[in-house]
Amino acid sequence: MSIHDDRHGSSHSDVDGIANLAEGFDEIALVVDWLDACRNRDLATLLDLYADDAKLKCQCGEAKVSEGRAELESYWRPRLGALAPTAFGLEEIMPTADGVILDYLSHEGEPVRIAFSFTRDGKIQATHCLPAVVLEQPAPGMQDYAG
Repeated sequence: MSIHDDRHGSSHSDVDGIANLAEGFDEIALVVDWLDACRNRDLATLLDLYADDAKLKCQCGEAKVSEGRAELESYWRPRLGALAPTAFGLEEIMPTADGVILDYLSHEGEPVRIAFSFTRDGKIQATHCLPAVVLEQPAPGMQDYAG
């Protein structure tokens, strides 16, 4: 059982314009679990955080789109195989109306911004990442990838 479960039947609140989903899972905690799985090179746990039909769009270098567990595994396996000492360091995490935006250090130790969207049952539905160095301000439309 998660500490994030709502066991008291209270109404779900709207904090800073972000409504809790009916299931009450903690999106920030899920992103932290994602970072931990990456840091620990735990591919199975990482893949389990994604929905079966999840989509990943990476624009860090040559644009790449992966969809479904097998393609996500092909994307992540080499990236988790060789990590820089600063890999998957947390820079900033920001809830949004559409999910979560995370600034972190990639497997190569480079600054990256990734946007997450989620299924209603607490899985990652989509991610979209860009090198953070090309972003001079929060990227408008980062949520557009997940719609």
